[in-house]
Amino acid sequence: MAFIEPVTLKGEHATLEPLAAGHEAGLRDAAADGELWRLWYTTVSPPDKMGDYIARALDMRERLGAMPFAVRQNATGDVVGCTRYFNVDAANRHLEIGYTWYAKRAQRTAINTECKLLLLTHAFEVLRCIAVEFRTHWFNQASRAAIARLGAKQDAVLRNHQLLPDGSKRDTVVFSIIDGEWPAVRRHLGFLLDRPR
Repeated sequence: MAFIEPVTLKGEHATLEPLAAGHEAGLRDAAADGELWRLWYTTVSPPDKMGDYIARALDMRERLGAMPFAVRQNATGDVVGCTRYFNVDAANRHLEIGYTWYAKRAQRTAINTECKLLLLTHAFEVLRCIAVEFRTHWFNQASRAAIARLGAKQDAVLRNHQLLPDGSKRDTVVFSIIDGEWPAVRRHLGFLLDRPR
């Protein structure tokens, strides 16, 4: 049995569904909202390459035990982005949450906070993880702020960590939440979701 089995995680604002080829049209529309592929420090595929993006994500699931999700906005029923469990280390009960992106209309809403609450709850309380990691590009200031806002702590900056397709070198900022911190983080995320908008 795999460490992570396909699961649907539902909240008040969003539902995380195991990624499938049937999500392609919704993800094309989501990526087009804000032209997310034009952000040089992200890896969002342009709409015409979304089928390939999904195929690579599903290959990562089959070969490496990752679990990609499509994010559906409950109020509209629209697919507004995606996210993923990956770099799964079942023996050490550790994984990473990443490959997260949202349509512009879903950014700065309750959706990201709730999705992280759903993913972290499943990771710590069902999978019994002892650590969950997040990574982002040094220059992705919005992502860094969003990760810190969740309650994750910065562990390190990995300099010249990756070569990007355009030949540039990525410095990667690493954050994590460990199991002993989870109760306070869970409470904090609940507080953020309960605040009036």
